[in-house]
Amino acid sequence: MSFSSPVWLAALALVPVVLALSWLARRRATRYAIRFPAVETLRQAAGVPGSRWRSRVPAALALLALASLALALARPHVRHSVPVNEASLMLVTDVSGSMAATDVNPTRLDAAEQAANHFIDKLPGRVRVGAITFSSSAEAVQGPVSDHQAAREIIDGANPSGATATGDAIDLALQLLHGASSKHPPSAIVLLSDGAANTGADPVGAARQAGKDRIPIYTVALGTSGGTLPNPDPFGPPVSVPPDPQLMTQIAHASNGRAFNAQTADELSSIYGHLGSQLASVTRKSEITVAFALAAIVLLAVAAATSVRREARLP
Repeated sequence: MSFSSPVWLAALALVPVVLALSWLARRRATRYAIRFPAVETLRQAAGVPGSRWRSRVPAALALLALASLALALARPHVRHSVPVNEASLMLVTDVSGSMAATDVNPTRLDAAEQAANHFIDKLPGRVRVGAITFSSSAEAVQGPVSDHQAAREIIDGANPSGATATGDAIDLALQLLHGASSKHPPSAIVLLSDGAANTGADPVGAARQAGKDRIPIYTVALGTSGGTLPNPDPFGPPVSVPPDPQLMTQIAHASNGRAFNAQTADELSSIYGHLGSQLASVTRKSEITVAFALAAIVLLAVAAATSVRREARLP
């Protein structure tokens, strides 16, 4: 919960102050009390209830009303998630030769395909989804559409080969998102790669443009530092293909997105599932001042009613 006018919360300090003054007043009154041995008999004869807590109910309700009124004046807000009915998302997946590495079971590319489909499963039907698979250049492209099966076919049809032109893929994704709708709905890019960009445009520069366009890029660096590929030379050692999480982090931060690292298929699936749920909804703020104001009114009314009922019992 947040408050637009938090200065009014200082009024809550009145509650303990009133309680302290009331306690002091009761202690002062008891110093001059006269003890009557038959006071309980007289109270019952007069029809006055003997429970002390009943006499304190109106005051307690009044204090609660004061606290509720202070909260209302502070103009409280609560955050809640609502489904996204119109949004455009691009899944950008690296299918360069290093994605054939088996350090992520069964291969990096197979794990990426499974996770991407899990991501799509989390999205509402009205969200437009597109996909790009890239290596030295874009291998297959599908702009954002409401038919999610089209994006699945792009992702499932990939084969690992070539270099890694991450910047070119980001530029293409931005072009497709800008052309998806003239209304500028919420948009985002989910980029998965396992290595350093080694050809094409500067990926961090492309990410900065995405940030200016208010299109965050959520990056996933896939693989382990021990990932290898067979050497083309049958007598040579395996070729090391470690991921590049530093580059993925730079891309995410430049676009006001978020970076993730995945070293197993389960981790990758969990990340994509989380992103699918997150991007399927947006956070809204709702003011609930009226609720606290009404609560204060009801509490004051009940306090008045209980006070009148109690006074009506006196002779």
